[in-house]
Amino acid sequence: MAKNQVIYYGTGRRKSSVARVRLTPGTGEITINGRSFEEYIPNGLTRLDVLQPLVITESQGTLDVIADVKGGGITGQAGAIRHGISRALLEVNPEYRKLLKPAHMLTRDPRAKERKKYGLKKARRAPQFSKR
Repeated sequence: MAKNQVIYYGTGRRKSSVARVRLTPGTGEITINGRSFEEYIPNGLTRLDVLQPLVITESQGTLDVIADVKGGGITGQAGAIRHGISRALLEVNPEYRKLLKPAHMLTRDPRAKERKKYGLKKARRAPQFSKR
C-alpha cells in the first residue's frame, strides 16, 4: 500500500455487531474479514443492503471497502457494515449527508434482543398455565 494513500474510516453498529470500515480509492472491491464480499455474505438481499450507501451516493465503482466485523449474525453484521460505510462516506464528502440522512443510513438502529426476565422462559414467554 502506498504511504500517502487516503483512507477514510467509519465505525458501524447493529444489534451486537461492530464493524470497522476503511474506504480507499480503488475499483470497488469489497473485503470483509479477509474474505470476498460474495463469499462472506451469500444472501443477495443482504448484499444489496450493504451496498445501499454506495448506490445512493453513486460511488460504487470508485471506492474499495475493507471491513473488519465482529459479533452477532450475518444480518446484524451486514447492518453494521452498512452503517460503517455510511459514516466513512461522510469523511469522503460531507455533502453526502443530504443523501444519506433521509435514507436513514446514518441512524444507528437501536433494536436489540430484549433481556430474559426471571420467572419466565424467555423475555415475555411465560410457563404454560394449567388450572388443575
